[in-house]
Parts: sequence; C-alpha cells; structure tokens
Amino acid sequence: MSETLDTRDRGGPAQPLLAVRGLVKHFVSKGGLFSKGPIVRAVDGVDFEVMKGETLGVVGESGCGKSTTARLLMQINQPDRGEIVFDGELLGSRALDLKTYRRQVQMVFQDSYASLNPRLTVEETVAFGPQSHGQSRKEALGRAHDLLRRVGLEPRRFGGRYPHEVSGGQRQRVNIARALALEPRLLILDEAVSALDKSVEAQVLNLLADLKRDFGLTYIFISHDLNVVRFMSDRVMVMYLGQVAELGPADDILASPRHPYTAALLASQPSTDPQARISEAPLTGDPPNPINPPPGCRFHTRCRFAAPVCSTREPGLDPVAPSHLAACHMAVPGSGHPEAPSLPMAA
Repeated sequence: MSETLDTRDRGGPAQPLLAVRGLVKHFVSKGGLFSKGPIVRAVDGVDFEVMKGETLGVVGESGCGKSTTARLLMQINQPDRGEIVFDGELLGSRALDLKTYRRQVQMVFQDSYASLNPRLTVEETVAFGPQSHGQSRKEALGRAHDLLRRVGLEPRRFGGRYPHEVSGGQRQRVNIARALALEPRLLILDEAVSALDKSVEAQVLNLLADLKRDFGLTYIFISHDLNVVRFMSDRVMVMYLGQVAELGPADDILASPRHPYTAALLASQPSTDPQARISEAPLTGDPPNPINPPPGCRFHTRCRFAAPVCSTREPGLDPVAPSHLAACHMAVPGSGHPEAPSLPMAA
C-alpha cells in the first residue's frame, strides 16, 4: 500500500485527483459503400475516482474497454458523453484547458517502439515536450539528461541513439522519462510492461515504484497480469464489456472478489506449480459482441450463478463492503437474486 495515499484532509474526505463520471464512447463500425455500420459500445457509462498518491489497477479481458478508457482520459479519442474532473476542475472549463491538463496527465503506451518518433534521438524525444511548452533547447536537453539518468540510461551512451538502436526495455525507460518531462501528477500506464521479458519487467516495475515515491506521482496501471496488478496497486477496478464490474481495495478484491467475473479472472491465473492442473475452465465462451450487448447484467450469459433477474435488470455499481463496489445482483442482499444471502462469495 502506498505511503503517500491521501485518504483524509483535515478530518474530511479527500478530494480525488481524478474523477470520471458517466464516460461513454461508441464507435461506428465499417458498413456498406453508402451506409454506416452498427455502433460498437466500447465504453458505456464508466464512473471512478483516483485519489492523490494511489495506484489504481485496471484489469479485464481484451476488448473490455481498458485501453479505450485510457485514451479517453488522455483525450486522444473524444468521449461521446461524460465528465473528467482533475483536482476539482472540470476538463474543458476556463480553469482547465486541454494544454494545462496534458501537462498534469501523461501516458506510457504498451508498444514502446510505435509510441516513439523514429526520427528523433532518445534525448530529443525526452526534450520535445518541455520545448513545446516554452523551454529553451538547452534547458530541455538538461532536463532530458537528468531524467534519462533517473530511469537508468546514461545520456552520453544513449542520448544520441535512435529508437531502433536500443532494446525494448530501454525504449520503455525512454517512454517513462518522456512522460515525466513535463512534471505530471498522474501517469496512465497502459500495459507498460506486458511486452517485456520477466526479468526486465521486474526492473521496470521497481523503477516505477521508486519514481512514484520520489516524484509524488499517482498511477492508473492497466494490465492483464493480476500478479503485476497485485504488486503495484492500492485499489483495483475490474472492467467487463465497457463497464465497471467491481472496484475496491486491491487486497479485498484479490482475496475475496464479490463479482463472479473477478473470481473467474483470479481462478484463471497460471500456476507456478508444474504439477498443477485446472479441472475445468473457470470462464468459458467469449465476451458478447459489444455491438449488441445482452440485456440486464452483461456477464449473465457466461455466469454460472445467473438467475432470471440477471437477464432483465442491469445491476448498479453498489457498495458490498466498506470502499468496495460491485455490479452484481448476487453481491447485494435483498436484490432478488437467490444467491445473494450466501455472501461473501468464495473465489
């Protein structure tokens, strides 16, 4: 748990660094020559908060909306609806324009090569942001050299190289240094270590933990690897088919999940025991098509606890324990679901 997590302020609830309300993004798929295709509901009403100094882990299957949510937060894609509030100011208001917001919020992408300009050297890449925001070339390069040293890359050795001349792990360190160049307060890490070898992954994770402590950063950490999420996160948000399925303290969710989807994700983790065998798949079938999601709970078509209420009424993201929310009829006593009184659910 982060020592810098700000949970109280002079006796009252702390103000979240980032608050997201009703975030929606629908894409129009390809249609015929003269017509539009059907609507893909990539993100469909997402609400969450990120407190100052914490790491919020975001997990879910491919296609659940994790990366689209990150791109909406960075305004790479524009949301159809919803509000983004940063440190109490609404994004797009007079008090918080996009340029100011992007100084405060930066992103490290999964593909370390595609996210770098192949025509810029390593030091030029890191210096680009500060120069774009008014620093002289000399000042920006000095800042770049300091950050390269901080992420473990000696400027004299690596500063003049191009992206194709360094390894994948070194490129990701360059991306981290570039993200820090504008002195942001929030970093969005979208599968930032998933393409790395395990030994390099461990080094980068330790680096991120050190940077968070030393620079007072807040992280949104997106990953499919629950072990990595367990190591990095204070709280965890589980997404399924464009919506939040469960949200709460990492220890609670990973030890005692209250949503069947979260339990299935945990049960599907590969074991380090070479003799271990999975008796049956914890989760079968593919997620429903986001063009035409099922009515009611979107998980009910794959849920072994599904009851009639699950296919007719969409569950709200409701409290099931202190600071722990779940969008499941089963997790809320009195909901009409026959399994509800038997909580807590075993993983």
